[in-house]
Amino acid sequence: MSHAFNYCPNCATELQLLAKMEDGGEKARLRCMACDWTHWNNPTPVLAAIIEMPDCNGMVLLARNAAWQGRMFALITGFMEAGETPEEGITREVKEETNLIVDLLKLVGVYDFQRMNQIIVAYHVVARGEIVLSPELAEYRLYRPEDIKCWRAGTGYAVADWLTARGIAPQWVELPPRPPMEAT
Repeated sequence: MSHAFNYCPNCATELQLLAKMEDGGEKARLRCMACDWTHWNNPTPVLAAIIEMPDCNGMVLLARNAAWQGRMFALITGFMEAGETPEEGITREVKEETNLIVDLLKLVGVYDFQRMNQIIVAYHVVARGEIVLSPELAEYRLYRPEDIKCWRAGTGYAVADWLTARGIAPQWVELPPRPPMEAT
């Protein structure tokens, strides 16, 4: 179980992994023995855009995150903000990260990404304009849909479903192994 809390945010007591009866049965969670605070560790909603560009012969925009060491390209993604709908959020993220204007969006699906404790809400986005990347992104490439390779995790399943709905058989590639996390 991954967690971000070691101490209770209410009273600063060290949290302990304790089982307790909840709806649906017994569940182990990080809990405070002093004030009974519980760290629920619920998944974070992340929005993802499969950006199709009609002005570029229907090519799909993929980008490389500036923090990534490899040469992997992926969908435009971002966190949903409080007070916005998923549709407003993905429109904002596309504008912030690529400078593109969203003309049309359609839900592709909702995908589990347990490795990052996230739920991916993926959209097919039709967009236009001049691509100007935010500092979060190092570079982009435009791909023909049939040339995109999918990984077997979160957004990869979204792309595979989108391709399949278009009559294109997905091509799969394995994700590189994650480097071991350092103990803190």
